[in-house]
Amino acid sequence: MSPDSVATAPVRRLSLTGVLRAGRPSDIWFKPALSVIAAVAPPCLTLAALDRLDLAMYAMAGALCALYAHNRPYAARARVLAGVVLGMLTGLAVALVTASLTGDAVVLVTVGALLAAVQKTLCDATRVGPPANVVLTFVSSAALFAPQTLGQVPGHLALAAGAGVWAWLVGMAPGLVRPHGPERRATAHALNAVAAHTEAYGGGAGVGGHGHVRSRLAAETAVQAARQTLASAGGRKGTARAATRQAVQRLLLRAEFTLATPTVSRPDELRAWAEQLRGGGRVPTPDARLNEGPSATELTTPPQPLWSRLGPLAPFAVRTALGCALAGYASLALGVGRPYWALVTAASLYQANVTLTWNRAVQRTVGNLAGVLLFAAVVPLAHLGPVALVLCCLVLNFGAEALMSRNYWLGSVCVTPMALLVTEFAGFQEPGRLMTERIVDTFVGALLGFVAAVAVTNHRAGDHVEHALTAVEHARTRAERALTDVHPVPENLDEARRGLAVALADLRTTADTAAGEWWQRTRPQERVVLAERSGHRTLAATARGPGRRP
Repeated sequence: MSPDSVATAPVRRLSLTGVLRAGRPSDIWFKPALSVIAAVAPPCLTLAALDRLDLAMYAMAGALCALYAHNRPYAARARVLAGVVLGMLTGLAVALVTASLTGDAVVLVTVGALLAAVQKTLCDATRVGPPANVVLTFVSSAALFAPQTLGQVPGHLALAAGAGVWAWLVGMAPGLVRPHGPERRATAHALNAVAAHTEAYGGGAGVGGHGHVRSRLAAETAVQAARQTLASAGGRKGTARAATRQAVQRLLLRAEFTLATPTVSRPDELRAWAEQLRGGGRVPTPDARLNEGPSATELTTPPQPLWSRLGPLAPFAVRTALGCALAGYASLALGVGRPYWALVTAASLYQANVTLTWNRAVQRTVGNLAGVLLFAAVVPLAHLGPVALVLCCLVLNFGAEALMSRNYWLGSVCVTPMALLVTEFAGFQEPGRLMTERIVDTFVGALLGFVAAVAVTNHRAGDHVEHALTAVEHARTRAERALTDVHPVPENLDEARRGLAVALADLRTTADTAAGEWWQRTRPQERVVLAERSGHRTLAATARGPGRRP
């Protein structure tokens, strides 16, 4: 065993640099923002008109499912949204039944922490995407502390289910207008990312330079995401849907070829194709002169068994359960009336490593404090009546989704007053007390949630780097074998090339994740760099065709 595999890395300094810097908004930020308005407004305004706004929390539970899966093709989106609605209803049912059986706050916090851990683990394992487990945990934790009887549970679940079905319809509705929109957007993003990488490569960053490594990782990630999107798009062969998918796929294959051979790229052309893809017109066709790249074989992604993704997530499940429980118990000890706020704050922190969790803790704290100030400004308007209360929540919902992709703390500025207003659906409350409790719970949840992240070390992070290095070596060997085959088969070479590209992207992501974890074995940095360099040389050779040695 080499010395670098047994030495322990020191604790890394936690920085505030750039944590609150606003980035560019998501390309589709308006889709979840508009969808949540369309999903929440009808049931909540109807309940307000019926003077039953006390039931709005259950309607919002189902309606908030409209926030999910906006980047997925519609065939896959239908399945994911159905799964999210089912998961939401399951968590809500457990919470409501528990609340109806006991009023012991310690038991309720314990159940909430366990639910949060399960929701975190399943969302990460299924890669459901943002907003991931946070919304599910918010709903189930709030329901645990809602006064409840067993006889009321079926009616409340039925209301949530009805709103969930409506959210599913809202999420699927854009497919009637642009049935290929997600595939086109994902491929356009990949083309733009590859164009940016080729410019960084040609601008003197050089292989191994920081700018080159960052742009290459971004491009590889975008290409891999587009590949997965196309693989999940569906469409039988011979149909118009399949034909459009194949046309988009040809552009993605050009992006893959360019990524592997950046010296022969034309970034302006890649960007022109991306711009055309974002529109609603015909899919652009690459120039026939450029067909020396990879063949247009079908892009497929073999499904990875769910159980195989659960094992590596065990440390995050333990962190979530421990952090949420500690935060909830501490909130109870301080006499706060809504300990689930501290629990949800802790649940929202946990990212891929301790460093990213620290960043999220800072963002959550700053955003919540600013959000409390916004609540103080909004509450007089919200107290004008039930309809005004619902409209304020809708505006804040839109603002949260519009700002969240720029930086988490900006979105939290709108999420915090919205969460405070939701507590007033059953009746207006004293604003000063709500604000004080929210501030206390924010600090308690962020502090103890981060303490749990530090205490529960992900010892497997170093092992994951070793496994990723092994995967790259196997993928590179397979690609070199396909290159030197006496009777080369293009499909085999394409499959080997994609396998190597995926392995290289996974290695970089795994290495970056391990770099932000505490108390780990020192990373084999030299081996990672050498594996990446040799892997990318082989990748370039596979893009040029059979018979080319790296």
